[in-house]
Amino acid sequence: MMVILMLSEKMTEALNGQANRELYSSYLYLSMSAYFESLGLRGFANWMRVQAGEELVHGMKMYDYVISAGGRGRMQAIEAPQFVWASPVEAFQAVYNHERVVTGLIKALVGVAISEKDKTTENFLQWYLDEQVEEEESSDMVLNKAKTVGSDPRALAAADKELGQRRFKFPSGFDMFPYGRQPEGTTIGSLKK
Repeated sequence: MMVILMLSEKMTEALNGQANRELYSSYLYLSMSAYFESLGLRGFANWMRVQAGEELVHGMKMYDYVISAGGRGRMQAIEAPQFVWASPVEAFQAVYNHERVVTGLIKALVGVAISEKDKTTENFLQWYLDEQVEEEESSDMVLNKAKTVGSDPRALAAADKELGQRRFKFPSGFDMFPYGRQPEGTTIGSLKK
């Protein structure tokens, strides 16, 4: 089978770099989940774990695009994330700040696509731009909730319960296992076989 290379080397390198940043984001949010677990805030930990799952999907979606466009995915070292924060507010402030940085990275990636005259990749990246609007809104909402709660134990417990309701859902049309079906009886995030 002949693969037609649609991506320039510069575009491939930029997409691989962003896939790495998406995987770093997943790693960061998993680290935050562990932080909240250590505080006994399982709902906050759940919110972060779901966020980690979303970021993993973002990285995989970019990786899949590189492959489908005839490029080669290049796995790079993932930077070790921070693992402790002074308070839940500080952790959620870090989420909001991080999502703002990611938005800037995606916009820069669109700039590369434009400079490379790669309309297909530019169109592909529109999904990420739309997603970043949602990510910034969501992180801002949770940050404001954490600020409102402060250190009030009852308000903290109520917020923890609310954030524990968040569930992960794969985006429509995304297949985590595109080359075969997931083994029967297994589930993501469990050891059940």
